[in-house]
Amino acid sequence: MNAHEWSRVPIGIEASRWVTRIGCRTVLIVAHTIVNCHRLLDVAELLEEDQRIQTVFTVAPDTFNRGVAGHLRRLGALVLPWPQAVRERFDLVLAASYGGLTDLHGPLMVMAHGAGRGKATRPGGRAGPVLTSPPVYGLDAQRLTRNGEVLASAIALSHENELDILRRQCPEALPVAVVTGDPCFDVLAASMPERGRYRQVLGVDEDQELVVVSSTWGRTGLFGKWPELLPLLMEQLSGQRFRVAALLHPAVWCAHGHRQVRAWLRNCREAGLLLLDPEDDWRSLLVAADHVIGDHGSVTSYAAALGRNILHLAPGLTAVTPGSAQEAVIGGARRLNPDGPILDQLRSAYPLDPAVVASRLTSRPGQAGPLLREAMYRLLRLPEPGRHRRSSPVPVPRLRPEPSC
Repeated sequence: MNAHEWSRVPIGIEASRWVTRIGCRTVLIVAHTIVNCHRLLDVAELLEEDQRIQTVFTVAPDTFNRGVAGHLRRLGALVLPWPQAVRERFDLVLAASYGGLTDLHGPLMVMAHGAGRGKATRPGGRAGPVLTSPPVYGLDAQRLTRNGEVLASAIALSHENELDILRRQCPEALPVAVVTGDPCFDVLAASMPERGRYRQVLGVDEDQELVVVSSTWGRTGLFGKWPELLPLLMEQLSGQRFRVAALLHPAVWCAHGHRQVRAWLRNCREAGLLLLDPEDDWRSLLVAADHVIGDHGSVTSYAAALGRNILHLAPGLTAVTPGSAQEAVIGGARRLNPDGPILDQLRSAYPLDPAVVASRLTSRPGQAGPLLREAMYRLLRLPEPGRHRRSSPVPVPRLRPEPSC
């Protein structure tokens, strides 16, 4: 990377010559993927209106970071090159993944980028407590420590139960853990009154039912393991009675390319499939849905917490954490048989108790914003200004004309 590509403002040894506002605390927001962006942008809104704070972004090394910098720039964010970010010191660093964090300088706050910490992972080779079950991703010593030292100054947890997981897997991190709740769930709850408006923009008539198909990435995800499902839905469900939409994990688009994904789904799109770009806020589609067909990804859990009818094609309980919302969904929802009549299975699907699922997603419902804000200002060593705003509904979905493939 050439020196002229580095930003001379608002950070750096000569920045004070060029900035209009001086003396601001600088917050670095570390985006690894588009999924990270969705979570971190919610949290950034808790800080960026403060006249004493300058927020900047960077894109960390990650397998799925293609397109992240462009997305942030389209939103008007100031994006620092990664080589520059690792050479500066910041008053606060925010992240929702772990790659490259050891190279950054400043008090670090990490949080989950999905529905809590519901994903089991393979044990790493680094030393740590002896575990009788696979470690929970994001709360393991392999990711939270380096050379025996805890990396983060604050670890934001969605649920009290995660303290018990941390106690088993990385007890040295307990002093910096803070239970803040789930900001994504709070935004979904705040968006529910807009359900009718979202459906109108999506073109779902009052007498139609919206079926949302959600897939996480990888070979065990729905889109990878059952590629015939979306064509079957378009073939078997009447377009007069149903609209079908697909929510594919951004890593699917990143791994295979937007053009290729759209080409694979061209026939479905021509038959009426709604397909949101990965950069768009997926939550409006979930609020608008009547039925959700999903896997073990976070979206299925959030859908269940909203009371949607659920059918799942998850790989099994071994892929998720005991006690998680994902476990409740896989254990309680009806499993879809792709070889059976789809309509009959939709009619036999049912919602789980949304309060039960929500209680596994967050133990601080409606409080994530104020609690995250309090933790961040503590690390910034600044008094909180004024009152915290309530979570706002997500924008209406933006449906763009389909490009030709």
